[in-house]
Amino acid sequence: MIGASGGSSGFLFIIIIAFLLIWLIVVRPQRRRQTEQQHMLGDLRVGDEVLTAGGIYGTILEIEDDLVTVEIAPNTVVRVARRAIAGVTREPEPGEDGEPGLPEEPQEHEGEGEGPVVETSNEENRG
Repeated sequence: MIGASGGSSGFLFIIIIAFLLIWLIVVRPQRRRQTEQQHMLGDLRVGDEVLTAGGIYGTILEIEDDLVTVEIAPNTVVRVARRAIAGVTREPEPGEDGEPGLPEEPQEHEGEGEGPVVETSNEENRG
């Protein structure tokens, strides 16, 4: 009888650990994404450049309760549901991390052997 109760408590411990892992891996990140999406939708402003759920980029012209008027091309205006806004596309501020920088100019170094050696970036070599 002692062995049977020890086995069931070990099984219960494994089940609790499994539920904890599922919560950490699935539920918690999903809640965080949902909160960020609601915050983004609440912070929409006229003039923001947005991406709709259908993949259309545009600029917000007007915001009414649940409707957003978006200009997708000159003189082309559409109305979309606020919840159909997938994201706000903002230009990165100068100096922000992740900002793509301009490619550096190749630098010439006097190398051993024949003539100058020109260093290039990886992006230039991908042709």
